[in-house]
Amino acid sequence: MAGRTKGVMKQSGVIPMMDKRLVLITSRRSENWIIPKGYIEKGLSPAESAAKEAFEEAGLIGRVHHEIAGEYRYRKYGKLFSVRLYPLFIDKMLDEWDEMHYRRRVLVTPAKALEMVVHENLRRIIAEYFRIDH
Repeated sequence: MAGRTKGVMKQSGVIPMMDKRLVLITSRRSENWIIPKGYIEKGLSPAESAAKEAFEEAGLIGRVHHEIAGEYRYRKYGKLFSVRLYPLFIDKMLDEWDEMHYRRRVLVTPAKALEMVVHENLRRIIAEYFRIDH
């Protein structure tokens, strides 16, 4: 399977930003607030794959920065996932996108995002990236 190293499933995602605010989406199953992420697609760099996820999951078009903003791990389905996050500077938020019927999308301040995100590791990365005490 693509994106797998020593039992760890590799994913990439974005910290999507626009006007000093952050875009969050809901996960498809739990409705928790998260960021766009997914498996690294064959033929794409992790940053490019993350930008593609942002387009599909949240209707975001922008410039992805290739320097890693943070990395975290989580367990799901009995597997360990490692996610590298890249900053995405949004140029356009589409009114309609691939997964709009499965996810909600909000544009919030980084401080508000810290209140909404459930995963501690993701909160830590957001706080560090935006230099917020949490």
